Amino acid sequence: MTYYTPYSKDRLQEGFFDEPCSSFFRNVDNRYEDPLDIGVGDGKTKIKSLKARAVLVDMEEGVVNELLNSPLRDIFDHKQLLTDVSGSGNNWQLRFLEERRKNAIVCRTGSGVGTAILNILQDQYPNVYRFVTAVYPSLEDDVITSPYNSILAMKQLTDNADCVLPIDNQSLIDICNRINNVAATATRGKTRKQIKSESTITTSHGGTKNAPSRPFDSMNNIVANLLLNMTSSSRFEGSLNVDLNEITMNLVPFPRLHYLISSMTPLYALADVNLSMHRLDEMFSDAFSKDYQLIKADPKRSLYLACALLVRGKVEISDIRRNITRIRPSLNFIHWNEDGWKTGLCSVPPVGQPYSLLTLSNNTCIKDTFSDIQQRFVKLYRRKAHLHHYLEVDGMEMATFDNSLESITSLIDEYKSLDQTTREIATSPPRLKIA
Repeated sequence: MTYYTPYSKDRLQEGFFDEPCSSFFRNVDNRYEDPLDIGVGDGKTKIKSLKARAVLVDMEEGVVNELLNSPLRDIFDHKQLLTDVSGSGNNWQLRFLEERRKNAIVCRTGSGVGTAILNILQDQYPNVYRFVTAVYPSLEDDVITSPYNSILAMKQLTDNADCVLPIDNQSLIDICNRINNVAATATRGKTRKQIKSESTITTSHGGTKNAPSRPFDSMNNIVANLLLNMTSSSRFEGSLNVDLNEITMNLVPFPRLHYLISSMTPLYALADVNLSMHRLDEMFSDAFSKDYQLIKADPKRSLYLACALLVRGKVEISDIRRNITRIRPSLNFIHWNEDGWKTGLCSVPPVGQPYSLLTLSNNTCIKDTFSDIQQRFVKLYRRKAHLHHYLEVDGMEMATFDNSLESITSLIDEYKSLDQTTREIATSPPRLKIA
């Protein structure tokens, strides 16, 4: 089951269902003797029998109403759309405490209601793995209180999530700009693999054709592709499928260090799936480049605790092993897990691509992102700026801020201690000298 909450400005609901509509959702409509392709929007029939397994949660009605007015509206069960008419004024605690007191999933705010839902899932479904995609604010973020909200939310993510995939808004912006530059300079007449002309995802507007793109569409679709690639083994067959619980089991050596750096290649928004193809080896090399990370970090300069390669498409196991052998010398793995690779192979590639690669790595470079947020938090907290907005909420105390700051500080220290780990090279005993 997938829960969507507004962790940031990015609205993932529409983006996430573009590719599924063109892959497993756009199968056939069995209500007819001669099964028809399900056409979204201007197709032959409306979607009635298929429903998305998702709960859409938003603090305002506007975003969900857009979805209900889109061609995808018949995919969703209205009982799983939870909204309200008021926001929270960028106040994490206002809605976190309110939702915890109600013990119900009601839409209010982004990180506040998101972590409230996470706590409810932890309480009621402790044995179910909880994966969270958290979008972190950029340095140019226009919400002054975002450092408070981020640190308060991170305390809950550290304590209650099994795996967190941090994503940086600035990285998404840079990636989209690079995609646009490549698309603009692409040479005409090059061999390109086109998606089907009747596909419902020829643009990135919620699965509709010939609709104008909005500012966040490409960013949303990149994050949506991350989720799609990570869960592809649950939907499609493959010779080496990876279950979600295997990701946590293999990539999280310590309970609190469950923040995974993600990268994808080829990188594309759904409107740009006709970009030229990458060679297979180049795809593996790109996945470890800092330009392809979904967070502003360079994993090659830090320490790997473990790494997963989730491949989709017509790729052989021998190709994956060959590329691991080729790339491995350039990566710095911790000495007690030098062979910490997890590989997955799903047979069905993404729409319009022959193959793709999602890399998930537990790397100490994430501490730099946490340190930046911590410093921005301290600047405000040292002067007690804007605290009254939070403290006026019943149940909120200064101790909550102190505990949250202590949590991220200890988390950074744990990564630093691992980053400073050096492999002890045992000296060989001197050879026996014969006089």
